[in-house]
Amino acid sequence: MPPKNSSFVTYSKNVFIPVTNICRNHCGYCGFRREPGQPGARLMKPGEILPVLENGVKAGCTEALFTFGEDAEEVPEYRKWLEELGYSSTLEYFCFLCETAIEIGILPHTNAGIMTRSELKALKPLNASMGLMLESTATLEAHKDCPGKVPELRLETIREAGKLQIPYTTGLLVGIGEKREDRIESLKAIADLHREYGHIQEVIIQNFAPKPGTAMENFPAPTVEQMIDTIVLARQILPPDVAVQVAPNLIDPKALIAKGVSDLGGISPLTIDWINPEAEWPDVKNLKEKLGPILLRERLPIYPQYVKKGWYTGRISELIELLADTDGYRKQP
Repeated sequence: MPPKNSSFVTYSKNVFIPVTNICRNHCGYCGFRREPGQPGARLMKPGEILPVLENGVKAGCTEALFTFGEDAEEVPEYRKWLEELGYSSTLEYFCFLCETAIEIGILPHTNAGIMTRSELKALKPLNASMGLMLESTATLEAHKDCPGKVPELRLETIREAGKLQIPYTTGLLVGIGEKREDRIESLKAIADLHREYGHIQEVIIQNFAPKPGTAMENFPAPTVEQMIDTIVLARQILPPDVAVQVAPNLIDPKALIAKGVSDLGGISPLTIDWINPEAEWPDVKNLKEKLGPILLRERLPIYPQYVKKGWYTGRISELIELLADTDGYRKQP
């Protein structure tokens, strides 16, 4: 990542693939989750995913962001869908999709909720990086019917990823009922894990956005002042080699860069933000113009320092070497 006083910020170019929106959690703010039988409930088939990957490569994308609902196999209808595709487990399907992405020429980044050490170990060779939003270490009403949102379980997944040397993304969801003190504790917990294992490449400071039809549809979004305060806290608490990220489709990043933001996450030229479908990605060219003297530098889903450290396996080595420049950023065509 660039130093916090650098004149540039980073981003990656990706395709966002919502493999399934079946999920065991019932978060009060989530507009992504569906029950089988509801409109839009799905498990994407390979025939739907392959063209997205191929078009992503043609558009110069380097990251395939695979997003799953958590532990969908607890839902009988989902297990039936999976069997109809010819897979005995979600992990088996994960691995197939990651292998396919690599063969096509794009690096996988998997977000699939809490995972066991064995699941992380199976996916590590097939992913440039992985991620799990901590969201908060506080026990919140927004997570009351969410077995996967127990903070200790999420911290354990992040810890296991560190033990396995997986370049990792995590973050806070700001404005879901937590207090400022909770944000401080959450950032300290992430910082402690990074100091022990050195694997947290970025921490997303994401603003809650109310969704129609959810339990929190009338809940107020965080103010810009709250976001700025959280970003300042993040830059103070997190080690300097951990990037602080905001989503440029959810908040104007220009003023926040001066407060410590050094990365703008994945920006897709092809796919929508399936978690926040109402929020359109900015066009990179327009974003560059808007940022003025602040330069944008494209990276891979694995950050430059981990490219240099060799925190990836032989399965994706050839692709990383093809896509990365000598500094570990995206090689310019």
